[in-house]
This record gives sequence, structure tokens and C-alpha cells, in this order.
Amino acid sequence: MKTIIITILLLGAVIMSGYGQDKVMGTMLLGAGTAKTTNLVFPYPIISGVRGSRDIMTQKAKGVENVLLLKANKEEFEETSLSVVTSDGSIYSFLVAPSPYPELSINIKDAIPTGNKLAALEKPAGNSSRIQDAAKIIADKQAFYNVKDKSFDVSITLKGIYIHEDVLFFQLGLSNNSSIAYDISQFRLFIRDKKKAKRTAEQELEQQPIWINGNTRKIIGHSEQVVVVAIPKFTIPDKKLLVLQVQEQDGGRNLSLELSNKKIIKAKALEQ
Repeated sequence: MKTIIITILLLGAVIMSGYGQDKVMGTMLLGAGTAKTTNLVFPYPIISGVRGSRDIMTQKAKGVENVLLLKANKEEFEETSLSVVTSDGSIYSFLVAPSPYPELSINIKDAIPTGNKLAALEKPAGNSSRIQDAAKIIADKQAFYNVKDKSFDVSITLKGIYIHEDVLFFQLGLSNNSSIAYDISQFRLFIRDKKKAKRTAEQELEQQPIWINGNTRKIIGHSEQVVVVAIPKFTIPDKKLLVLQVQEQDGGRNLSLELSNKKIIKAKALEQ
């Protein structure tokens, strides 16, 4: 009887791990499924996030600073990790496991940040109105780069990189030469290793824009548009790349630019 009771308790603990209820030594257990998206609501704006595996997808909710969307890429996957840094310097660590019934919304305010130390964040870069004004000016600048990716008559082009008041601005051109509108499901920037190690979890460090000037939802047929993305200044090691990724909703025309540190450090100073 004692053995049966212990088995039942262990089984209950495993089941609960798929519902985002348990907290173990500062690490919260989350469930992720393919059919439903989980909204993780943090007490402060999200600065960055790192997935331990591509088996899960994360994306900051559009128009909201403190909500991270979580979903699984496949029904069965090995338990993996997720780390999130918020603007108050807190670091949250999660274990993510497959679950057919994930929670739809989880308030993270009661979760325990990992460890006692806060992340050392850079000082906020500039003033929001100045950043917006700079992005508008850059949108009209003449291109000096031509790094491009194309898929079925849809393309993304890096036109230029600028630096102003400790903020990097990426000037991007989005073009659709087909008659079929391109609905954007994901617009991501992240840092990853140049070489993808086999049989190891690929680490992707999300870069969260502080401002985006332009349309990142749709590229109508036979049109061109410019998007300027503002991110606090950074550089990357030689063995890593900055990836700018655009994915089509319910489609296969996915686009990706890979930028080395050489491109980033050649950013032009913005002269207003």
C-alpha cells in the first residue's frame, strides 16, 4: 500500500508539471502544447529570453511589453529550459515539458526569480521620442548595404545599420513582387552560434526591439516598404551571428538574414 501511495504522489507531481503550477528552487515548471498558446505574464517588461531548444517557440506579444507567448513545435519533445530577463533585473528560469493541456495564461508575479542576484542591465538608451524621430529619419536614408534573402518573389534586404545615442538602428527593406499578400507571423532578431552543434540544444538569445518604425504585419502584393528596428547597442563574438528572421503565417515563404559582428561594428553615426 505504501508503494502505491508513493507512486500516485509521484505521478501527480509529473502531471502538475504540465500546468505551470510547481516552483522548484526558483525554477517554475511549464507545459507547452502545439494546439494552444500559453501567455506568460511578467510583472515587468521583458528584456530578453533564451530557449534551450527549438522544440519550443517564444515571442513577445505585439504591443505588450510584459507578455511572452509560449508554444511547442511538436507534440513530443525532451524537457528543455527557458530563461527570461525583465526590466527590473530579475532572471526567471523555467523547465518546459510537453503537455496536451497547457495553461492558457500564467501570471508570473508569484514565481521566484532565480538566485539572489539581479541581472546587470545597461542604462536605458535615449529618450523614446528621440528614438522614434531618429527611426523616421533613417527610414528615408539611402541604402549603403545590400544583404538580401529571397523566397518566391518575397525578399528582405538590410539597407543600413546606424548608431545614435547608444541605440542601434537596422534599416530593412521588405518587398513582395507576387500577387499574394504576405502576412507576417513572426518578426524576430536573435543571436546564435555560427555552427549549429549536432545533438545539443541550440541557444538563441532574443533581441527585443525598443521601437519599430514601419509595418511588420503584412506586405501587400507588388509593394515595397521600409522597416527600421531600434535595439540598445550591442556587439557579438566572432563565433556568433545576429539573425533577422521573418516568417509567413500559414505559408512557406520564410526569410532570414545572418549578420556577423563585422557588419554591426561598421554602423554609421546618425547625423541629424
